[in-house]
Amino acid sequence: MAEESLRQAQKMEAVGQLTGGIAHDFNNMLQGVIGGLAMARRQIGGGHPERAARYLDAAHGAAERSAGLTRRLLAFARRQRLDPRPVDADGLVAGLADLIRRTVGPGIAVELRLRDGAGVVLCDPNELESALVNLCINARDAMPEGGRLAIGTEEVRLSAADIPKGEAPPGTYVAVSVVDTGMGMPPEVLDRVFEPFFTTKPQGQGTGLGLSQVYGFVRQSGGLVRIESAPGRGTTVRLLLPLHEGVAVAEGPRPSPSVPNGLNGTVLLVDDEEAVRGSAADRLRELGLTVLEARDGPEALRVLASVWPDLLVTDVGLPNGMNGRQVAEAARERVRDLPVLFITGYAGTALPPGMEVIGKPFELDTLARRVEAILQAEGQRNDRDPVA
Repeated sequence: MAEESLRQAQKMEAVGQLTGGIAHDFNNMLQGVIGGLAMARRQIGGGHPERAARYLDAAHGAAERSAGLTRRLLAFARRQRLDPRPVDADGLVAGLADLIRRTVGPGIAVELRLRDGAGVVLCDPNELESALVNLCINARDAMPEGGRLAIGTEEVRLSAADIPKGEAPPGTYVAVSVVDTGMGMPPEVLDRVFEPFFTTKPQGQGTGLGLSQVYGFVRQSGGLVRIESAPGRGTTVRLLLPLHEGVAVAEGPRPSPSVPNGLNGTVLLVDDEEAVRGSAADRLRELGLTVLEARDGPEALRVLASVWPDLLVTDVGLPNGMNGRQVAEAARERVRDLPVLFITGYAGTALPPGMEVIGKPFELDTLARRVEAILQAEGQRNDRDPVA
């Protein structure tokens, strides 16, 4: 009973730390949004609209930081939407070397120890890059007087005995390691390094979300994180990702085409948040598209009773009895092979394979580019026949 009470107390302490950290950071960022918008309104109301831009820019920046916080929390909870692709770990590390050297500064010697082996890992390359840069920044901060930083890759074979609690299957992994000669960490700190909002850095110099984000990304990618450290002996962090043999490395992302004005077509946009729906609809109309709006699934079905759109853009979480997936299924019963773009603020909802998805919050220009690409890929949209 005493042990159970202790575990419950520790759980509540962790929840309190998490919610307190979220509230603190979000309140600061929301204050930036509210303050910036209020000052912009005052400038416009006072007859000085030219002065409003800097306050709007400040509000936009605070909103982007809020979105970044949400992404880090989703990463920790292993609920972020990833884009896994075959990645050559050696090539990725080598490509980051110059950036890392500039980031850590001339006082820290950076060494690469690459395995030069066959095989790739399957993960989101952008998230792996972010994780490595994050670890290197932590290493830099642990060596204020300078030191050595080694980034390496190697193949390791893990047996069931090497993987406690069945966290991952036995097999061959690629270990991407970041090793520093810094001050190291005592056991009481090492035990908590992956907790969100836990940080030993001075206030204002760290959110405490960096390592928790790294941990969540690696675990969501089917891997493991191992960390070794002791005071005065530096720190070693190893990201263990499953090795995938015989898989070709994916090409880099293709540049997004510019969005021309004058697109033709009809888009049905479904979102219960008027602020989201209105701004997105206006941006798509600027492209020359006809945009029909619906607040929920039943309203979308009423639109579909008389109109055959060229594209459905729908939120996943909708009120009044139908979610976005159900709306898409009903729409495709009406219009065969109707392309669908889901927009969602939560990555945990299961969606049909191969569906296009864009995460909230998104830039309106990003939405415009995705819509353009989908409509262009669809080709001759007028050839699509309604389902009999």
